[in-house]
Amino acid sequence: MSQPSQPGLTDPASPPSHPVRVLRSVWIPMRDGVRLSARVWLPADTEEPQPAVMEYIPYRKNDGTAARDLTLHAAFAAAGYAAIRVDNRGSGDSEGIMLDEYHQTEQDDALQILEWLETQPWCDGNVAMIGKSWGGFNGLQVAALTPPQLKCIVTVCSTDDRYADDVHYLGGSLVASEALPWASTMLCYNARPPDPDVVGPKWRAQWFDRMERTPTYIARWLAHQRRDAYWRHGSVIEDPSGIKAAVLAVGGWADPYRGAVFRLLDELTPLGTPVKGLIGPWAHTYPHQAAPGPAMDFIGECLKWFARFLRENADQDEELPALRAWMPDPVPFGSDLDERPGRWVTEPTWPPQNAQEADLHLSQCRLIGRHLHTHEPTTGSLTAQGDAAVLRSPLAIGASAGNVLQFGDLAGRPGDQSADDGRSHTFTSNPLPDRLEILGPSKADLLISADQPTAQLALRLCEVTPDGTSRLVTTGALNLTHRDSHEHPQPLEPGHPYRVTIPLFATGHAFGPGNRIRLTVSASFWPWLWPSPTPAAVTIHPEGGTLHLPIRTPNPSHDGTPTNPPRPDPPSPLDVEDVPATRTVTWNPVTRTQTVEMTFSDGTTTDHTDGLTRTETELNRFHLTEGDPESATVECERTDAISRGDWQTEVRTYSRMTCTATEFLVVDRLIAYENGSEVFTKSWTTSVPRDLV
Repeated sequence: MSQPSQPGLTDPASPPSHPVRVLRSVWIPMRDGVRLSARVWLPADTEEPQPAVMEYIPYRKNDGTAARDLTLHAAFAAAGYAAIRVDNRGSGDSEGIMLDEYHQTEQDDALQILEWLETQPWCDGNVAMIGKSWGGFNGLQVAALTPPQLKCIVTVCSTDDRYADDVHYLGGSLVASEALPWASTMLCYNARPPDPDVVGPKWRAQWFDRMERTPTYIARWLAHQRRDAYWRHGSVIEDPSGIKAAVLAVGGWADPYRGAVFRLLDELTPLGTPVKGLIGPWAHTYPHQAAPGPAMDFIGECLKWFARFLRENADQDEELPALRAWMPDPVPFGSDLDERPGRWVTEPTWPPQNAQEADLHLSQCRLIGRHLHTHEPTTGSLTAQGDAAVLRSPLAIGASAGNVLQFGDLAGRPGDQSADDGRSHTFTSNPLPDRLEILGPSKADLLISADQPTAQLALRLCEVTPDGTSRLVTTGALNLTHRDSHEHPQPLEPGHPYRVTIPLFATGHAFGPGNRIRLTVSASFWPWLWPSPTPAAVTIHPEGGTLHLPIRTPNPSHDGTPTNPPRPDPPSPLDVEDVPATRTVTWNPVTRTQTVEMTFSDGTTTDHTDGLTRTETELNRFHLTEGDPESATVECERTDAISRGDWQTEVRTYSRMTCTATEFLVVDRLIAYENGSEVFTKSWTTSVPRDLV
């Protein structure tokens, strides 16, 4: 028997379905003479101009995102919108060079694309931007420039703060597991050739120009180890007042960018900008293709948003709640790999009117507080050694936490945390008498000291079941030299006590009755974080240590029924191979060396429309010898092969990052092949002083 629907949680009235025509390659001229390449989907049964939906990313419309684009843009065109997928300057078939992430040129180009759209006979001048990750970032960035054509955006798995909340730095520490791998990926991506069938005979000269002029992004990121003007550029948190377009901010509990949903609600609501949040159980994926599930009819959600803000459709003028979020149920570990059982919850306003914060105090290796029905004194010894806990953490703690950036594959997900818990310092509650739900950002206040001028702390919030299994709920980290500021870090004075606040990634989670809450503290977190230059002993003092959790009181009137399932994908001329990711962790007890190896592949995509084929593979290795932070090594290998008949190209990159106590050292190598023969090679060597990182 079907349940009644709640506002904003069901499919809108089905829009008329239009036949779709596709303009496979459209050129958009920029004022400097560069042309950007786009693909356009249009409703084929009307000559009337329609609102446009734009996605603007550097991942190649012809092959890289071709399968995904069909599920989005063909559906938007079938609903009566003009949908456009633009390759960034220097990517795909677009001319020019891609100089960096979110470069000023990218934003300038976006404004010119919007102006161009306004002049097209099939566009009525009202535009939305949509995007996941890169496209979510630049949607926010372009909106902050207040272009008159942009009426709304859908920003998925993105952030408002490029320094504090991206894959480069976390809490002021270098993200070892993501920074070099992502830079190596972009080096490979930027070196891929344009399509001869689109650009003509000049394709080869354009390809070689790309390879010769593409920079190595890792060198730039390492040159800015603190939050300076480089990172403030493109971080809309600096000044969100320019954002007038309505913002639908979408995230997933398994995605590291989820906290931006809450910050955007906090930043934009007081400014009067329409903003709504939607968070599911998903990883770094679009919600209609999400894992872990349940996935949702994300297309329908977008169409409602577009109807409201592109067409000003009064029928879609229902007031969505400020936040819709998936509240996972407590279930046995490993039983929710495909789908996370739970329910949708809504908050009409954010922060909620009945918002509560549980202050759980750290005492004698325990968490105590009113919400846990424990009322013991909040001071006392943390360990049997006396008044403080001294952390001398093994370096190789953290591999069980999975990947920072997860795409839904099993290989990237966190495992049982109990082994790493056993090598860390833990504060654990008594068994909970009742279910306890949290929703939103958390943080911990600690009083610490260290015996070295640089040190870091990593926190893991876990749920421990009676059998001892420890489920990771959320994480946080802080480079302790950044305790007061990411802009102006200061060395620690050995032995001096400091009060620090460590934010944890926002989360929605229900702790089950009989289970325990655990806060785990370690002074290392590999391969998430690059180790401090010197092994540090960090002391946690008992005075005032507090874990702050955002408690949500269940309210049946704010609990919704699940959304509709994803719509069926449209017919596709593409064959897409599914290759599972892998992740292995090995430990050599003789050399005391840990190696974490990850592989990822998009498999082979073949477009039967024109015979274009693409194959991509990635390999990352992380090496660390216990007790020796200078042994930390990251290696990345990438291969991207693109072909059609007798035209065959392949790009390979290799990147390796090591360190000394005073420097980061990076080697990058690019090799290109045409029809099986090596035609280009280039190497870069980078040495950057460590800046309290």
